Amino acid sequence: MNFAEKFKTLMNNLSANADFLVAFIAGVVLFTVLYYILIKFLFDNNSGWLVAGFTLLAISAAFVFAVLRIDGALFLILPAVFFVCITVLFSVELKRIVWARRNLKLADVKKGDGRSYDEEKVDNCISEIIKALQNMSKSDTGAIIVLSTDNVPSQIIDSGVKLDSDISSELIESVFFPKTPLHDGAMIINDTRIVAAGCFLPLSQNMDNIPKDLGTRHRAGIGITETIDVVSLIVSEETGIISIVKGGKITRYADSGMLRKTLTRYYWKELESARK
Repeated sequence: MNFAEKFKTLMNNLSANADFLVAFIAGVVLFTVLYYILIKFLFDNNSGWLVAGFTLLAISAAFVFAVLRIDGALFLILPAVFFVCITVLFSVELKRIVWARRNLKLADVKKGDGRSYDEEKVDNCISEIIKALQNMSKSDTGAIIVLSTDNVPSQIIDSGVKLDSDISSELIESVFFPKTPLHDGAMIINDTRIVAAGCFLPLSQNMDNIPKDLGTRHRAGIGITETIDVVSLIVSEETGIISIVKGGKITRYADSGMLRKTLTRYYWKELESARK
């Protein structure tokens, strides 16, 4: 039976069997939605070339099915293999999406509360954070600061000490002073408040992508950004180098300009987008 005959048989079945017609339409809609989500995900992650590759595979499968008369199950096998490959290649991005969809919240901070602040207050927060980071860099004081958007799981917040304090360089530096009990953990900042300090973060498991000279502090700073859409600011205890981590990707040797750009984006774009 050639392709034309198979198509004709399918149309006859659709016209003669209402249940089969409903199942067929539901299947078409389901696969259309799934492929739309997949293609959008790939384009959002600058991987449009994979869409072209999948299209080529689909055309090849259609050729094999129609011309060589191979079993139609090939149409099911190819998408399954493709989805498995996407899961492996984009495991970090997928984990972050899953976490973002969960009902996560910061303790005592409610989303959508209509909070607003002026430019002067934001500039002061940015300056205080940069000042603290640079001072700690000069003294080789290790630190991790996580910039959140109401999306850090409560178990991470609860693993530290809740502060709910205004942002100041003095407080940040005192928390990370080597002899204090909170210095080994991470500080969580949300909006213009320091929510908690001394928090334990999940460690990154992507050891192949982390330079060998980076230790546990950097693995923690990278790990939190692999599962949650946050930004980590890290100061190395060994070298004093400041790093910025976003989406599991680390940028080292961050200067004041890079820090100000990151913090400005956090306050005026990421926080505002999270509130919508």
